[in-house]
Order: sequence, then structure tokens, then C-alpha cells
Amino acid sequence: MRATEQQRELRAGIQAIGPAIEAGHIARDHSGTFSETGWKLLAETGLFGLPFDEESGGLGQDLVTTLYVLEGLGESCRDGGLNFSVSTHMVSAGVPLQRFGSAGLKARYLPGICAGTTIGAHAITEPEGGSDIMRMRTTAVADGDDFILNGTKAFVSNGPIADVIVVYARTGKPENPAGLTAFLVETDSPGLTRGNPIEKMGLRTSPLCELFLDDVRVPRRNVIGSVGAGFLVLDHVMKREILCSFVINVGEMRNRLERCVEYARTRTQFGAHIGSYQSLANKIVEMKIDVETSAKWIFDTAEKLAEGEDVSIDIAITKLITSEANVRTALSAIQVFGGYGYTAEYGLEKELRNAVAGTIYSGTTEIQKQRISTLIGLHRAVKPTKA
Repeated sequence: MRATEQQRELRAGIQAIGPAIEAGHIARDHSGTFSETGWKLLAETGLFGLPFDEESGGLGQDLVTTLYVLEGLGESCRDGGLNFSVSTHMVSAGVPLQRFGSAGLKARYLPGICAGTTIGAHAITEPEGGSDIMRMRTTAVADGDDFILNGTKAFVSNGPIADVIVVYARTGKPENPAGLTAFLVETDSPGLTRGNPIEKMGLRTSPLCELFLDDVRVPRRNVIGSVGAGFLVLDHVMKREILCSFVINVGEMRNRLERCVEYARTRTQFGAHIGSYQSLANKIVEMKIDVETSAKWIFDTAEKLAEGEDVSIDIAITKLITSEANVRTALSAIQVFGGYGYTAEYGLEKELRNAVAGTIYSGTTEIQKQRISTLIGLHRAVKPTKA
């Protein structure tokens, strides 16, 4: 994309603090520690309020501008877990409030989300269900002016540090798209319990936990949208979650590519810079192609989404291309750096572990392929023939 002067200034503001927010990222990954300092520094830039209304404390920027700045975050900060928590916070809690929340709900919670003083998360996945949200077991039963929530949620990103969580629960019959509702739930609500932070392969600095709901009473005013509109809310959120999360990955890939180019230009073997060997040069060229292809899919899809076009296939392709490219470029970077790339000291092995997560969250690679095949008409019920 061709950035405007304002967009470049917003991105430069984030990149200026890159060294400060990524400092110590390898040690934090080793210990699985969330960077409170990095979070506060990012909050001071106004990053969290990028796409939200100015009356709520946001910056009122459009989707493409938000993505451009988030790409800069990925490029300047090598704390992949912190980057992931930023995207989760903004999209999982802020986006549904901005689009579907009542005036009262937005007034109460959105300023804190924009300021970063209220940390957000959402709870969708369940231990038995995975990506099959239509079989969601968590229930919300009306009780006067409240709803009573019961159930268990798994893999709640930001869960251990969240102040508010958007919980999706069943208010109607299973398998019915109109049977889901989204609720904004404060994490100090009686009956809500968070499991211990879960150790994981990558994104270790982004805390993850289970969520247990035992007769949690939520005011009806905390319904996001309307009762039965949860699937619509989730569809709106997931499109933007994929774009925001993976544009950060594009920035991370750009940083990785730049390090590989510089290393190949300066590292010598057998009397020549290693970049002069065609096999290694080709590997770096393929990294460049992966980066630019991913960026083009993300920004083209974002422009179509902003114009109100149907991007169902585009989103699935974008997610699939970018997540797989992130894994390939991370593995290639390790190979470019050789033995140094394999050590924890350089942080490249961490980036490979982080990248694998992108092929799983927000719908696995296999789910995306299934979705694309369905949307192009390959899955149709066979009508029984008459005898």
C-alpha cells in the first residue's frame, strides 16, 4: 500500500519505542512472563485506541490505517507474545463493543480499553468443541434483568490478565446460528474462576488459561448487540482478528527478512559472503516473496472489507497464506543463520515456535481449506434418487 504522511507518522511513533518494548524478550519467553512495562509504553502511544471513536478516547482511524500501524509494531518488536496480546485486546473486546455495544456499554468500558487500563479478552473455544462453535455447551439462561452463565472455556488468550472478557454462550437451541449471544463479563464476577496460566510451545509471553463459569450472573445490559446475535458479532470480530493478528506477523516477517539479508551480506564462508551462494540467496528471495504476498492479501482484503464486499473466501485464503508463510520464513531464517539460528540466544527458534501457533488459532489451516472448498461449491448434499 502507499501510505499517507499521517499513517507514516503513526507507525513511526510505534517503531520509535521498539527497542524499549522488546528489551529482554528472549528472557521473558524463557520464563513465560508478560511484559507489563511494554504494555504501558504502548498504551502511552495511543496504539490501543487506533480504530475506536474519538469520543471513547480512540484515534478514529480506519481499518487500513490500523493494519499499517500494527504491521509496524510487528516489525519493531520481537516480543511476539506481547504483540499477540495487543491484537487480542483490541479486537476481541474493543471491536465488538465499538460495533455492537449499547451507548451505555461503550461509555463504561471502551475508554479503558482504548487507554489500555482495562485489558480485554474473549472466550469462545470449549474443551470438547474446538472450532465447532455451533455445538457450544456454555449456556446463558435469562433470570429477570440478568443472565446466568454456566460452562467452561479453553485457550483464553489474555485470560490471566484480563479485566473484561467477551463470553459467547448459548441462549437458544444447539446448531441454531441465532442461538448464540455475546456477553461482556467482568473477571471479578462471583462464580467466574480462571485456571492457572497454561505453559505452551510458543507465544509464551502472552498468557493463556481456561475459564470456568459457575452460575455467573451478568446484567442484561452487558449483552453485546442483542440476544441471539452472537454469531453475527463473532463473524464481525473474526474477520478483523485475522487481519490484525496476521498483519503483525507480516511485520515480524519483514524484521526477520532484514536480519537474514544483513547476515548473508556480512557472514563469510570459503572466502565469500554466504549471500553470494545461489542456494542460500534463493531461500532469502523466497522469504521476500512470502512477505510481500502475505502483505498484499491482507491489505487487499482489508480494502474490500472496508468497502462492504463479501470477503469470506479472501479472509480464509489470507489466513492460510500468511500463517504458512510465517512458519516457512521462520524455518528459513534458522537455516540462514545455521548453528547460531538454532541457539536460543538469537531468538530465531522462538520465532519458529511462535509461528506454528498461527496455523492453529483463529481456525486451523485445515479448517480454512475446508471453508474455501465449501465456499467454492465442492461440498453439496447428494439428493437421494428415487427407486
